[in-house]
Amino acid sequence: MTTTPSLLIEELAFAYPDGNQALFGVNLRIERGERVALLGPNGAGKTTLVMHMNGIHPAEHGKVSVAGEVIDTTNKDLLRRIRGKVGVVFQDPDDQLFMPTVGEDVAFGPYNMGIRGAELDKAVDEALEMVHMSEFKERPPHHLSFGQRRRVAVATVLAMKPEILVLDEPSSNLDPAGRRELAEILKSLDVTIVMVTHDLPYAFELCERSVILSGGVIVADGKTGDILKDQPLLAKHRLELPVGFSL
Repeated sequence: MTTTPSLLIEELAFAYPDGNQALFGVNLRIERGERVALLGPNGAGKTTLVMHMNGIHPAEHGKVSVAGEVIDTTNKDLLRRIRGKVGVVFQDPDDQLFMPTVGEDVAFGPYNMGIRGAELDKAVDEALEMVHMSEFKERPPHHLSFGQRRRVAVATVLAMKPEILVLDEPSSNLDPAGRRELAEILKSLDVTIVMVTHDLPYAFELCERSVILSGGVIVADGKTGDILKDQPLLAKHRLELPVGFSL
């Protein structure tokens, strides 16, 4: 018996109104609990692909399914449900944090999904505990360090108990301790992860599987270690390992 994947993308193509074709027939299947790095040069279509995962962009051609449900952007109830299942953590946490306190920021998503009272308090407390930020619940987000704000941004998504956690450049602007702390948190989560990143060592540390998107098509899909050992492949798609990094 085959299990329902967290994410199934079939023959997805998309062009922007100005005629720029961003995706050309993308096929991608991600199983529940997988951690997949989405790699590729700037302009490859990575952001466009992510924006299809929670219905920000409608599928013009092909289809996107989350936990067995095909996204239909004309169905508002379905779209609300999908956006609860696919949580996106932006590159800049300040795009995600706007409430007076950390606790209120984490409560925002589940509150808007209709959760109230003790159930809401529990969702907030559990999410903050998962990212080791419980003691900062009453703090204003702007009083936190950048790394702490990023962890709170992750908590705002986890509070909605998503099927898929999408992370956009999660290691950017973090110091070494912040990178390590976030990596330990992400490794502990029981959730499907899609990580968009140019940080190849971080992809190697956190994701067993990597996909390279280039020119709007998937050009490689396999074990992260195998992909990172393929120097001609990396060079062709403007991906580079740091000097001195060895697999």
